[in-house]
Amino acid sequence: MSRVAGKVAIITGAASGLGYAAAVKLLSEGAKVVLSDINEEVINTMPDRLSDFSKTQFSTFVHDVTNEQSWVDLIEKTETEFSHVNILVNSAGISLGADVVSTEFEIWKKVHQVNLDSVFLGCKYAVPKMSKAGQGSIINISSISGIVAGWNTAAYNSSKAGVRLLSKSVALYCAKKGYDVRCNSVHPAFVDTPILDPIKQAFGAEEAVAKLARQIPMNKIGDTDDVSYAILYLASDESKFMTGTEIVLDGGLSAM
Repeated sequence: MSRVAGKVAIITGAASGLGYAAAVKLLSEGAKVVLSDINEEVINTMPDRLSDFSKTQFSTFVHDVTNEQSWVDLIEKTETEFSHVNILVNSAGISLGADVVSTEFEIWKKVHQVNLDSVFLGCKYAVPKMSKAGQGSIINISSISGIVAGWNTAAYNSSKAGVRLLSKSVALYCAKKGYDVRCNSVHPAFVDTPILDPIKQAFGAEEAVAKLARQIPMNKIGDTDDVSYAILYLASDESKFMTGTEIVLDGGLSAM
């Protein structure tokens, strides 16, 4: 189990959902991982939740992804503890808002700060460190909503589409500079993580999952393994010729 052995990863939004699943997957395949999240209470439980792994293999950091200095501190901590950075998984994100008329401007700004500005900051500060380390892979978690729009998700659509194009720009920049640093985005459809909790609360868990599954040609929603295996592939040298593109995990939704 050594597809990313010797590599050092930073994962944002790692306290739960896709970020936590990615952390477990990369740890299982030999990486050292810094797990960051703004939820201090939950991130501090990681030593217990990750008890199957050596405590020298991972570290935690309470991190506000919208704060520039917090990014500087996170990168510095990672280099201090593990000497370099090879992998960045920008997984932190929120889903708020409504249609374009109903969305309050403060909500619009908050969604873009968390979903898009954080990715910009992560890329801005990780790229120089990765180029110094000799190679790197940035994996930005977008969404199928960054490709297929919804009438009632204006801010979320905009922020996730921004992640897709930003990833391509970063990839081209790194190639232009001659850096062996790749950047790609991942676009899941509905995945059973805490981000679905508001829908489950509104309709009941079973009906909510069924309602979402009916929108997918494969008639099911995804699970965290579907995404974490894609992240693992992009983090590993198996994808060494892949940059500036995306992996779409949507059960056929975007083919309709």
